Amino acid sequence: MKHSQRLLLLLLIVIPCLAWAQKKELSQARSYIKSGKDFDKAEKLMTGLLRDSAHRDDERIYQVWAEAVHRQYLAANERLYLKQKQDTAAFFALGRRLFDILERLDSLDMRPDKKGRVKMDYREKSARLLDPLRNNLFNGGSFFVRKSDWKQAFDYMDTYVECARQPLFQALRYDSTDARLPEAAYWATYSGYRMKDASLTLRHSQLAVRDTARCQFALQFIAEARQWTADTAGYVAALQEGFRRYPRFPYFFPRLIDAYNAQGLYERALAACDSALAVDDSSQLFLFAKSSALLRMRQYSECIEVCDRLIGINDSLPEPYFNAATAFISLAEGLDAKKEKRLVEMSYQSARLYMERYRKLKPDEQKKWAPVLYRIYLNLNMGKQFDEIDRLLNDH
Repeated sequence: MKHSQRLLLLLLIVIPCLAWAQKKELSQARSYIKSGKDFDKAEKLMTGLLRDSAHRDDERIYQVWAEAVHRQYLAANERLYLKQKQDTAAFFALGRRLFDILERLDSLDMRPDKKGRVKMDYREKSARLLDPLRNNLFNGGSFFVRKSDWKQAFDYMDTYVECARQPLFQALRYDSTDARLPEAAYWATYSGYRMKDASLTLRHSQLAVRDTARCQFALQFIAEARQWTADTAGYVAALQEGFRRYPRFPYFFPRLIDAYNAQGLYERALAACDSALAVDDSSQLFLFAKSSALLRMRQYSECIEVCDRLIGINDSLPEPYFNAATAFISLAEGLDAKKEKRLVEMSYQSARLYMERYRKLKPDEQKKWAPVLYRIYLNLNMGKQFDEIDRLLNDH
């Protein structure tokens, strides 16, 4: 009982002391602001008060803090306008800090009273104050992008975009009136990508793809972020969307084909090739991918036809010769060696012509052409050529 009484007495002494100290520091901060100088000292007093959890719900502290920062911002802005000495990064930081302060004040302002009523005392004034400053969030983000400071760039662009979702600004309808939101989302996405942070890359990615000038890059960053997190379905979906919208963009098509092949989805790979060729029927990349898809699907005659078409466009490209040779060997192996001996021999002869051409174009790729030529020369009873290849293989 005596212990409880002592504790109560201590509280009765401490609480008035805390209140007096708080009142004194608020008064001193207001005096600094009224004097037109020492705004930074006023801010320091308020942040000092907020280090004590007992003061963190006091709206007056946030009001004074916001005014102290706003006055610093205006002074810094004037110095920049007059081309006087002013740290640009520090100027942008003041603006962003003001957004943080007034958003925190708005959260306090939204709390219901004892009767469950919510009366917004500060929202309209805060939104009116911050609206003309918001453009400098974008400018600050752009400043840090140019500096390759990706963490700062992300934070500024993130704050800019989040204004469209903050209750504080709901009356301003940024989501439907701000045409620069997709661009800001793109730069946030890009900054997250440069930090190799998947969660930051993806945070505003759905808005970023609405930036039509940079959408293909946004989709690339989304795909890579999905790959970082081993989200195969998300990775493929991003590649599919990117390829659908930008079939000539070099990133999407080859990776989509690789993804399909890795999953054994050869028919989808072939369909993607046909879609690509519908856009550009002379693309060497698209034609080679189709020849490889047909080879995997054991459509050997069609594969050879596509290879010949590609060789007609560029006869110094090695891989179509390899694919065609492989297709001819596969055709030969599918024939009855006794009943269709002539056709088997013709297939191996055709394979030989293609593979020997591949060897000339890629002499360093011995591991690819030597085993194939070994089989070809063996089946054609070409002793001299077979012995040469046999020595090469045994030497390695």
